[in-house]
Formats: sequence, C-alpha cells, structure tokens
Amino acid sequence: MSIRVLIADDEALLRMAFGTILEVQPDMEPVGEAADGAEAVRLVRELRPDVVLMDVRMPGTDGIEATREVVRVSPRTRVLVLTTFDLDAYAFAALAAGASGFLLKNTRPEELLGAIRNVAAGDAVLSPRVTRSLLEEFRPHLADPGGRPRDARWERLSRREREVLVAVGRGRSNAEIAADLRLAEATVKSHLGRVLAKLELRDRIQAVVYAHENRLVPTACGA
Repeated sequence: MSIRVLIADDEALLRMAFGTILEVQPDMEPVGEAADGAEAVRLVRELRPDVVLMDVRMPGTDGIEATREVVRVSPRTRVLVLTTFDLDAYAFAALAAGASGFLLKNTRPEELLGAIRNVAAGDAVLSPRVTRSLLEEFRPHLADPGGRPRDARWERLSRREREVLVAVGRGRSNAEIAADLRLAEATVKSHLGRVLAKLELRDRIQAVVYAHENRLVPTACGA
C-alpha cells in the first residue's frame, strides 16, 4: 500500500517541489496540498492521509495549532514539521502538540523520503543529538525537574520501563540505553514500546516531552 501524504506549506513552489519528489516514489502518493493550517486540517478530515508535511510557520492557523487539530481529528495521521531552522521554538511547540518529528526545509530528498517512511511506520524522526539540543534550548519552557511525576500513569510502569523512559528523556538512543543498562538493543525497543502503550503516547518524541513535563529528568541533562 502507498503512503498517502498531504503537503501543507504557504509557499507554492515548495509544495510543488515536495509533490514532484513524492510522485515518482512507488510507495508514496501525494493526496493533497494546503496553503495554511486551517486548510490542512480540513483536508485531513476529508482525506485521512498517513502523513502530513506541515510547515510550522504559516499565516492564519499556523503549523502548531494545525498539528494539534490533526492529532485530535485523525489520530492515525502522523505529522512531520517543516522548519527553516534546526532549533526553532515553533518546531518544538509543534512536537509538544503531537508532531512525530521535524525536518529542515533544505533536507536532502532521500532524507525526506526516509523520514516519511519512518513516521508512517510509527517511528519518530528526531536524532538523539537534536533531542538534547532542543531540551537544552527550551528547558526554561519545561517544568522544573524534581519530585514525583504528576501523571498517575507512571505507576503502570515497571522499574526497567521507568529506567528506559528516563534515559529516552535524556536524549539517549536505543543503542546508548542498551549499553548503559546492559541490555540487548531489541530489549530496549520492546521496553520502550510498552512504555508508549502504558502511557498512551504516540512516539519517542512524546516520551521525551512526557519525561520533562513530569520532572523525571535532572536539570543537568547528560549526553
């Protein structure tokens, strides 16, 4: 089955460029274009795409509010935020609103296509390096760490699952967590899958946000 992609960007040339790249892929299908967030939400309601390429800065309804609405009206639709800067407060807000990752607008076509395939498969697109950079840049906007988690769903997690969640919150990759906890990488992935299910989170990025909003990560976020 083809991955159905909706393109939301206020620049017509960029919409055309992305659409051209997608059209020649045997496993992808561009199903629509939107020039602003409100139109993107309307088309998501109508078309139910698998993935939305969402420009974060658009006139009227911006990508942040549009992402929040897309996640609400079509939970199975994944959002990839498009941004000009690799550390963008708007992009971070969109991630917190439910986006599954972000891409720079000047990303290489093969990286764009790989990112679309990853989020369509249920993964997130955000490297551990960028995760750590985002958290350091926007730490003042997150809850101060210390004390017990505010979300009662934390109690659903086993000791090991809690360790994995905290490590994810620190920006550690699965390979790094496996080395730290002396586990197989596949075991870490299984633990993380259970964490996401028990906490009702969409993906790894939402786990990072959860960890910080619930004060699970020390202020000095290790590399």
